[in-house]
Order: sequence, then C-alpha cells, then structure tokens
Amino acid sequence: MKREINRISEYYKALPGKVSLVRSALGRPLSLAEKILYSHLLNDKISGFARGVDYVEFLPDRVAMQDATAQMTLLQFIVTEKESTSVPASVHCDHLIMAKDGAEKDLNDALESNREVYDFLKSVCDNHNIDFWQPGSGIIHQVIFENYAFPGGLMIGTDSHTPTAGGLGMIAIGVGGADATEVMAGMGWELKFPKLIGIRLTGKLNGWTSAKDVILRITGMLSVKGGTGSVIEYFGEGAESLSATGKGTICNMGAETGATCSIFGFDKQMSKYLEATGRKEIADLAGSISNDLTGDPEVYDNPEKYFDNYLEINLSELEPHINGPFSPDIATPLSKMKEECEKNGWPADVAAALIGSCTNSSYEDISRAASVIKNALKQNLASKAEIKVTPGSELIRHIAERDGYLDLFREMGAEIFANACGPCIGQWDRKDADKQQVNTVIHSFNRNFARRTDGNPNTYAFVASPEIVAAIAISGKLTFNPLTDTLINRDGKPVMMAEPSGYFLPAEGFGKTEGIETSKGPSRKKKIKINPRSERLQMLSPFARWNGKDFTDMRLLIKVKGKCTTDHISMAGKWLKYRGHLENISHNYMIGATNFFNNQTNKVLNQITGGYSNVPDVAFSYKKKGIASVVIGEENFGEGSSREHAAMEPRFLNVKAIIVKSFARIHETNLKKQGILTLTFADRDDYLRIREDDRISITGLKEFSPGKRLTVILHHSDGSVDKFAADHSYNEAQIEWFRAGSALNLIRKRF
Repeated sequence: MKREINRISEYYKALPGKVSLVRSALGRPLSLAEKILYSHLLNDKISGFARGVDYVEFLPDRVAMQDATAQMTLLQFIVTEKESTSVPASVHCDHLIMAKDGAEKDLNDALESNREVYDFLKSVCDNHNIDFWQPGSGIIHQVIFENYAFPGGLMIGTDSHTPTAGGLGMIAIGVGGADATEVMAGMGWELKFPKLIGIRLTGKLNGWTSAKDVILRITGMLSVKGGTGSVIEYFGEGAESLSATGKGTICNMGAETGATCSIFGFDKQMSKYLEATGRKEIADLAGSISNDLTGDPEVYDNPEKYFDNYLEINLSELEPHINGPFSPDIATPLSKMKEECEKNGWPADVAAALIGSCTNSSYEDISRAASVIKNALKQNLASKAEIKVTPGSELIRHIAERDGYLDLFREMGAEIFANACGPCIGQWDRKDADKQQVNTVIHSFNRNFARRTDGNPNTYAFVASPEIVAAIAISGKLTFNPLTDTLINRDGKPVMMAEPSGYFLPAEGFGKTEGIETSKGPSRKKKIKINPRSERLQMLSPFARWNGKDFTDMRLLIKVKGKCTTDHISMAGKWLKYRGHLENISHNYMIGATNFFNNQTNKVLNQITGGYSNVPDVAFSYKKKGIASVVIGEENFGEGSSREHAAMEPRFLNVKAIIVKSFARIHETNLKKQGILTLTFADRDDYLRIREDDRISITGLKEFSPGKRLTVILHHSDGSVDKFAADHSYNEAQIEWFRAGSALNLIRKRF
C-alpha cells in the first residue's frame, strides 16, 4: 500500500499545475471529468478535443479484472512476454462461485470445481506482480472501493460495472480484455473523448427513498442507451449529502444507461469513507487539493453552457422506484406499481427476493435492509418470499455478522450466499428453474434481462433498493407499498412497516480481515502450463490477417430481432466455466438472440443443408467449410456486460462483419479489437432488405479509411441484387487493427 500512496501523492502534487494548464489552454472552466481525463493524456499535447468525435489516448493508473474475464485477458497478456505489468493491476475471484446451498458449501464447491482456473490465475498473477484476491474475498467492485479507488484517478476494468469507483471521485471505465492487455503492457488506452451529462441533485433523501432510487429514476429518464458515449457528472448539495457508498451505487448502475462512466466530486463523505477504510493519508492528500478534485464553480453555476445534456433531480421529492421487467430502464414509481402490474399483466406474487450484489452490498445497504427485517420480526410478520443475501466482500460480511445484521436475516429465514456475484450474473442454481415456470423475483442488482438471474426466460425480474426488496419480500407482493399499505401479521392484526434506518459507516469501525489479499511476485518465475486436454483453458492462436480483398459470398448467420445484449450473445451462468477456452465457449454464441425470420431463439437457417439448426452449429459448419458469415442487428447492439467473449467468439467462428443500427460502446470496441468489421446502416430501413438466404459481399475495403462509407451487396436467391451504404466509426489506428487481424497481433509485433 505504501507504493500505492507514493504514486498517488506524486499524482496529486502535479495535478493542480496540470489543471491550470488545461484551463488556460482551453480558455474556459472545467468539469471534473475533463480535469481527470486531460490529466491522464498519453502525451502532454493539450487540445480542445471534440466530444463524441475525437479519439484520444490516455494513461490509466490501474487495471482491475474479475476471474471470468481475467482468463482471456491474461492469456492475451502472456503473449506480450512482458515480465511485469506497467501499471498496478488486480484479479478478483468473484464470478465463478455458484450460489446454491449457502456460503460455506458454495465456496468449497467452487474451490474444488474451479481449481484449475484459480491456479492458473494465481500463477500468472505471481509471475507478473498482479494482486490476486482469492475466492470468497468479495466482488471486484466492492473490493476496489474498499482498497484501491482514489479521488481523481483513472482506472479501467474488465467488467462493465467498473464505474462503481466513481463514488470515490474516480474515472473508472469498463473495457474489454484487449484494452486491459495493452495498458498492462505499457501502451496507451484509446477512448473517444466522451460527451458530458451534468446532473444536479438538490434536496435530501428521506424515509424509504435511497441512493438506488436516484439511479433507477435516471435510468428511466435516459434509457439503456441515452448515456452512451458520455460521462455522467453529479453535483449539488444533494450529491454532497449522499454517502460515498451511496454514490458508488449510483455510479455502478449508471452503466445501465450506456454511460462511459459516472462520477462525483470529492467531498466530506468521501474523506470520511477513505479514513474509515484505513486510507486517511489519501483523504488528507485529496483534501489539500480539493478544488482540483471537483468541477469548477462556473461549470456548476451554468450547467446548460458546459454540459452536452443537463438534468436535475430533487432528492426531497423523489419516491422509491421499481424497474423492470426484462430491462433496467422501465422505471415505475412505487405509488404506480399496482396500476402498472394490472395494466401490463405482470405477475404480482413474488417468489424470491435477493439483496446484495456489487450495486448494493455496502454497510449502509445491509444495515437499512436489516432494519426493515428487524421491524417485521418485532411486529410478528413472516416473509412470504424466499430471501437470499449476498454480502459484497469479506469485510462487509465480517462486520454485518459482528453487528448482528446477518442473524436478523437468518431469523426471517434468509439464506446467506458467498461473497460473490451469484444470482446477479446468473450464477444461481435455483431449484426448479429448468421447469421455466412464470414467476417474479425482485432484487437489488443492476440488470434484469431475460434469463439473466436464473436462466428461466419466464422469470420476471425487477430491480429496487435493498430496503424495498426486503419490504416486498415480507409482503410477498410486487404491488405492496410500505409507505401506505398495511400487512396482516401472524396475530391477525394489521400493521405498518416502519421507515428503514441505517448507518453510512459502522460505529465500531470496519476492522480488518486477514488472509484475503495474497502476496505478490515470487522471486522465481514459473512457466505457465495449460493441459492441452483441458476443457476450461486453452492457449490462444493468432487470428489471421486481412487478406487485402473485399469480403465476398458470405452467408447470413443470424438477423437479430430486437434487444441483443451481451447476455444474448454470450450467456453467463453455466457457460462461465468456459471463459478461458475460446473454442468451447463459442458453442454458446447467439443462443439467446431472437431470429427475425421465425421469432425463435437459437434456430437459424443453415444455407449448406437447407435445414434449421442452432446458431453455434450453423456457425461451426460454415467455419469448417471455410465460409465466412455476417450478423445483422438492431439498436444498441451488445449493451450490458463488458464480456470480451461476445466479440472473440464470432471472430473464432469466422464471422467477418456485424452490421447493426447502432452499437453499445464497449461491445463495438471489443469487436474492432478482435478484427471484426463493425458497420452501421446509413439508412436504418436497409435492415429490412436483408433476406434469410442472402449471400453478402462488402466492397470498398481496399480503400478503407476514416469517414468513408463501405458498400454492402445482397445477392438474393431469386437472382436479384440489392446494394446499400454502410457507415463505420474507425480511425486510422483502428483500421490497422482490422488489417492486422486483431489489436493483439499488433501488440505481438511491438513486443
């Protein structure tokens, strides 16, 4: 940690001078996002970058990886043959633990079933001086928040909820593994300079309303793509009133708007949290330059002038929300839930309530939810729904146990899962989920796409705050409003639930948990070996370079209808075990996507046989015959997780191009990095021209250059031909990725 503090101290010493230079060069006041981004430029050339247009290279302070994405990231990093990472990095084992029988058994089962993967990750971390957080230590974002995040820093992480660290004033951005590999290898990290969304928070939260309701409301306002390509910057007295972990909740779920990241300026709440978690030195250093760790007053006084979009929310007037089902941006105020349930036919009986995840598992969250449970027990109420609790880290689990909160949940019949992602990412071996019965669950997570929680497409998943989840669990009804409704207790008496109460920070302190972070870097390097017969791990082979010719005679693999998230493209759940084996995990490619031509999932035309089969089988059959294919999609294609496998799988399967109406930021970058041609319809109606048995060509690749359209030619089975123009967002460097076959191929050449 001493080395970390020295790095941060040096950065803070230089920051005021850098901010002053940028302010002078641009001739205007600066937002916090601009101060941090300009202070992390790869070179010192300061320019008035056009937001949403110019690509810029940055030097991040840190790289974070979770175990599912770290496998492919580290397999790529090994190729660079670098002895050590150029920036501090960490791996967190949180994704591979299946929630089923409770924390102790589930953790032991994970240690046994995932031993090969954990040993691989640990050995690579030891060889390359990377911090390794063993299974059970906690969810990546909670552990980062408790140990590494610092105001004014820039971090990238191989998980889409990396922006959680914005709650401590850090620009923290989710990326693919190739991006992380480049930064760890000492290269710059490229990002299109983001647009800025300013959100002023006024008033103060009260009663049943929490920080989670702020982001539930904002996600409803912006939609799942309204924040794409933007940094959301919060300010105002309302922002300053929120706890640091409450700010982290808002930044975490900001990913559901498509935002690049979200951020709050440094304030007293952050300082208190840093001090409480053993980082007083960092708090003091940040406090000495606090004006440079927040936006300039002129920006906040005139937000319409300096932000590309501006919103305002009065926390005093905000009411609790429930978002869903099947999309996190369907936002419903609690007072309207009964009406919406009846209107839409949503099943109101709640089968399970889940509390925790990287979004809501802080001490404040657990204490407030536990206060609801305590009040229910006092009033002789029983829970009508199953309750599952997932602590965010071993630190949180330890103090929640110490302070009696977990015992309250157990008294209500709750099951405590391991300190891991669990049901939030589909790692929940839920009893009878395979029967695909229609049911409703409510959770305090961040995403609720179809199948995501338990693999059942008929599970209606809703998102709310931990305290609302607890209240609805007791009632057993999605339509229950604890602000106005009564419940009948076991004595047959009507009772009302008391408002939740909790604590920003534990009165007795966080304490310490021993044996969580393992030591770094042995004196002797060990050769990394992978069993060639392993089903879990597979060394990577370079993708082929572009052959210099236009793409011709490609087959349509699938024309996707409607929403297509990375969960649809490359499901998690049982497939997580193959995250280190590209060939095996490619057998889940697009199995959740809906085929435009038959409205079915995982059933597409095989143009070789003329019959229908599942998407991976058709893709593998084309690959075996040396036939290239194309994928067609609609809006915000690839929203959701940062999972790089959703880009590596099509590349492995010989998908040459993906043409859509619009891309989600991370997925488009991941596809480009793997050498897949990413195009958008110049005229969105051209999506309708594509037929199921088309043969497709793309011309103009020999003259491929920034801003120049390519031509897509459709050869229909009736002999007719259609043509249309396709746009792209490539710059010169990204075109070189395409020509080289992948960004990793260029890294190989450099090292």
